[in-house]
Amino acid sequence: MNSMLALPILIPLTTAIVLLLLWGRVAAQRTVNIVGAATLCVAALALLFQVVQSDILVIQLGNWPAPFGITFVADLFSAIMVAVTGLMGLVVAVASLGSIDAKREQYGYYPLLHTLLMGVSGAFLTGDLFNLFVWYEVMLMASFVMMALGGARAQLEGAIKYVTLNLMASAMFLTAVGVLYGSLGALNMADIAQVVRTPEGAANALLPPLSMLFLVAFGIKAAIFPLFSWLPSSYHTPPFIVTVLLSALLTKVGVYSLMRVFTLIFVQDTAFTHTLLIVVAGLTMVTGVLGAVAQMETRRLLAFHIVSQIGYLLMGLGLFTTLSLAAAIFFMVHVILAKSALFLIGGAAERVLGTSDLRRSGGLYEHAPVLAILFFVPAMALAGIPPLSGFFAKFALVQAGLEVGQPVIVAVALGVSVLTLFSMTKIWAEVFWKPLPAGAGRASEISAAAKPGANWTTLLVPTATLGVLTVVMGVAAEPFFALSLRAAEQLVDPTTYVQAVLR
Repeated sequence: MNSMLALPILIPLTTAIVLLLLWGRVAAQRTVNIVGAATLCVAALALLFQVVQSDILVIQLGNWPAPFGITFVADLFSAIMVAVTGLMGLVVAVASLGSIDAKREQYGYYPLLHTLLMGVSGAFLTGDLFNLFVWYEVMLMASFVMMALGGARAQLEGAIKYVTLNLMASAMFLTAVGVLYGSLGALNMADIAQVVRTPEGAANALLPPLSMLFLVAFGIKAAIFPLFSWLPSSYHTPPFIVTVLLSALLTKVGVYSLMRVFTLIFVQDTAFTHTLLIVVAGLTMVTGVLGAVAQMETRRLLAFHIVSQIGYLLMGLGLFTTLSLAAAIFFMVHVILAKSALFLIGGAAERVLGTSDLRRSGGLYEHAPVLAILFFVPAMALAGIPPLSGFFAKFALVQAGLEVGQPVIVAVALGVSVLTLFSMTKIWAEVFWKPLPAGAGRASEISAAAKPGANWTTLLVPTATLGVLTVVMGVAAEPFFALSLRAAEQLVDPTTYVQAVLR
């Protein structure tokens, strides 16, 4: 059954190749796009089920034993993230059918989508730092072209900012990997974890500066404070469905990488490294939510909230307890679902109203009440209102912070939740509740655009699916959080992970 590990990479790779062979045949590409995404989703969920049943799965490509060969490994954390990737891939593939214009379809949107899914799955499953760098580059190439596809000036400007800062992060990452290999003679993460837990390895003088280099490199990818400026400058420029995919997965790969290296490798001086992570978490939360509160454009507001929510994930890593890591994993899944639903609704609202400017919006509660309902659920979940998923994620983080005597970060987290609720109600008031600021002519146009069968209605099923999952994660939180606790236990005590890889 270990061969299942390769499927989340082979399926999108095969799909992308078939899509390239169907270049110019848009109808056939749409069909292959859906079939490939659905197959990936099934394979990813099957992999998670297998890991839950049989613990950690490992495959050594070419039968080269670790640490000499290419290792794929799926513990509960990586399997959960691959399953979410498969789910989001299917949601975006379906939503793309009514959201991507014919020009972008003809110029390779669908092959790029599945190439990006392959890169994300590879990053979650790799057991080797250098191969993690390779998967980052696959993601960077695919995401950059997706952002620039169409050639609009704003897109190109945002894409250049995005790729420039991420190339800097890649250079730092590669430098850190080279220095780490020269110092420890290892690239396999399990092998490194074993080396740094010996007295000689723990005393290596290069580990503290290397930890900071990895923090900066992955911090840019994850958009943490003060390295997040590329995200709100670029995520609002491409078509909204591209923003949905990027916001759901790319920054989460950065956070995943931080959680890997700061639980497996850099654990010699947690009083310094993880306290620094808590400080950065608080600053990330505050700057992100204040940026969101100041915005009057829907996608820019939601983009700043991506930054803010990353702070909660760093908080869980910085506290470094089983409960806090479990809360961070649960929170990561929750925020992927809730934020993706909000971006989809923002895109649908933009299609109906013809604008994403909050000052020129209004009247959607009257003209499209379904959108109002679909917005309300993930918005309240993001703010942490019970009994939705965000409440239990934040409650567990608050409990973990109080247990280890960190009241300041707990207070910051609670304050940011209040401001998150304020910014969600701001969207509600401006887009849905207030009357249209324009005259009756524009109202009639909006009423026509909001009718069933309009182009935004293709987004209803994907958005409703994410909203239902957000409710289920809250109402039936216990099994989901129990799974997160099991994943967190493997992170806190990586012995099983190391033994599984180096057996």
